[in-house]
Amino acid sequence: MPWLWETPPTDRRFYPVYVACCEAGVPFCTQIGHTGPLMPSEPGRPIYLDQVALDFPELAIVAGHIGYPWTEEAVAVATKHEQVYIDTSAWTVKRYPEPLVRFLRTNGRKKVMFGTNYPMIPPAKALEGLNELGLSPEAQEDFLGENARRVFKI
Repeated sequence: MPWLWETPPTDRRFYPVYVACCEAGVPFCTQIGHTGPLMPSEPGRPIYLDQVALDFPELAIVAGHIGYPWTEEAVAVATKHEQVYIDTSAWTVKRYPEPLVRFLRTNGRKKVMFGTNYPMIPPAKALEGLNELGLSPEAQEDFLGENARRVFKI
């Protein structure tokens, strides 16, 4: 959670964590987007992950919370980097920004993972309106589980 430290993920103090994730073969999960608490949101800008992904191309990065209000940045970084993914935790389907929905329907089918932020948002509540997204059956299957299984190797 970059906002907690008021430090973007490009800060070199985080680099040992990235190295450890690469060595262990596990994804690095981080929050992107504005903060709920009254803290600066700037460290959560998705564009910072561009440099991390360039420095660690083998590192799987799961960017949580959609990246709003910079969702298009999040989509751009996930499109650019093979190992960068977006998860929808802390958002309900009905509130997904249009750039994310468009990405999920098209070239982002393998790049977006469902999340809830449970217990704050129960899974059933997070999924209300799923069928209204207009996802193909394959895209819905990837979104609801296959992408997470592949990225987290489960």
